[in-house]
Amino acid sequence: MLHQGGCHCGAVRFEVEVSDNPEIEDCNCSICRMTGFLHLIVPLARFRLLRGGDALTTYRFNTGVAEHRFCSICGIKPFYVPRSNPDGMDVNLRCLDKWPQGARVVPFDGQNWEANAAALAHKSRG
Repeated sequence: MLHQGGCHCGAVRFEVEVSDNPEIEDCNCSICRMTGFLHLIVPLARFRLLRGGDALTTYRFNTGVAEHRFCSICGIKPFYVPRSNPDGMDVNLRCLDKWPQGARVVPFDGQNWEANAAALAHKSRG
């Protein structure tokens, strides 16, 4: 099912194809905890930016693999390219207009990234 979402000011809009009952990670690492990001990781083919590419700014830290993209107008991070799935897209569930039916939020220990990252590696596949 297609779901639309975006940033707070509306400059950035996107759509994502999500199956029912998706598993959503609530990560406890520093950036996710501070921003309240709830992770819906999908294959890149299931994500489409509708508008606002010119309003996006990218922040990278640590290894530089993850591309944290946020709106340069309102500061909201609606999605990003995750380190765990660099061939996919990680959508902030909180930025969807309507949550997918049966979305299940589960804890993820991102404070201990190296020990737990492999549990997410399959999320951007098919």
